Amino acid sequence: MLGTLVKYFNFMPKPVSQFWLLASVRAKHDLDYSRYPTLNENDLEEHFTRGSGPGVVKCHTHRLASKNRTEARKLLLEKLDVHFNGENSIQAQLKALESKKTLERKRRQNKLNEMKQKWKEREQYEAKALNPNDKK
Repeated sequence: MLGTLVKYFNFMPKPVSQFWLLASVRAKHDLDYSRYPTLNENDLEEHFTRGSGPGVVKCHTHRLASKNRTEARKLLLEKLDVHFNGENSIQAQLKALESKKTLERKRRQNKLNEMKQKWKEREQYEAKALNPNDKK
């Protein structure tokens, strides 16, 4: 199926990090990007090596090195944001928005369940009032 997508539509689905996926879905006006770090290309030092090791941003999501470089920069920015901003980072803001949304969803569900329970009790009371001889 993937081959047919590439063949007919001339595109390849890209793996996206969870952070960027959530950031694109969320309302951007709710997030504070004022403290988000920027990268100076002159400060970066790149080495293309095979294998793994500590102290580097490892990114092998794409086959092309240029796409891996841009993805590695995104990952580096995410890590810098979390390191420097902590609870004011974009990830923390997204997590807070998600928990707020979850709490609101639970509150609405509890309210709905309470209304249903009251409705059922009222229906049972009305049914008993209409049929006093009917015993269950």
